[in-house]
Amino acid sequence: MTAGRLDGRAALVTGAGSGIGLAIAQRLAADGARVLTTDRAGEVDIVADVTALGINTKLVAEAEARLSGLDIVVACAGITGMEMLDGAGDEFFDQMMAVNVTAVFRLMRDALPLLKRSPHGRIIRIGSVMSSFGEAGMTAYSASKHAVLGMTKSVAAEVGAFGITVNCIQPGAIDTPMTAPAFTTMPEFKQRWIDKAALGRLGQPQDIADVAAFLASDDARFMSGHGVFVDGGATQRQ
Repeated sequence: MTAGRLDGRAALVTGAGSGIGLAIAQRLAADGARVLTTDRAGEVDIVADVTALGINTKLVAEAEARLSGLDIVVACAGITGMEMLDGAGDEFFDQMMAVNVTAVFRLMRDALPLLKRSPHGRIIRIGSVMSSFGEAGMTAYSASKHAVLGMTKSVAAEVGAFGITVNCIQPGAIDTPMTAPAFTTMPEFKQRWIDKAALGRLGQPQDIADVAAFLASDDARFMSGHGVFVDGGATQRQ
């Protein structure tokens, strides 16, 4: 932990009610940032659904009002789920894309005017190792995370002229409230991901938060347009 590394910087973190988002918000604050948090539930500053029309405009306005600007945007709100293609419904796919893709696009777009004013503009997204390979039942989720990585690269190329960096973190299997139901009902699925990781364990939210803090800092000032694998070596053992 690097206390003071983000002193004076203003951050907005979505999906900050639990799991990875909560850990990121706490870590940025520990490093000195002033953090505005949002989620559908939990102890956050603003309770909101990121898929609601106009909500990201409101979040950005709140950031400007409460924090006097915006330096760091962490789009962490997301959902996961498994559904085999044979018999898959449109609603499942549409909801996955609405949360994991469309809401991220809108947040970046609406936050851009404030980020352009910052000398330390940072956009950080949460992708997935599923943007590098596929798995049965994960078509919708994988598609959404491929989209996150694609947007990362394109937006980085677009906003680099303003000194803004754009990166996404690609976690492996992380032990969070979102993944807990699948790991509990399918212990073999949990064990498979433990075995897949070279380090032999599930990731913890703090593992992702520490990387987010790095990407938000000046230490990563010349790093942009990348997906950073934080997976315990899982992608090395396909």
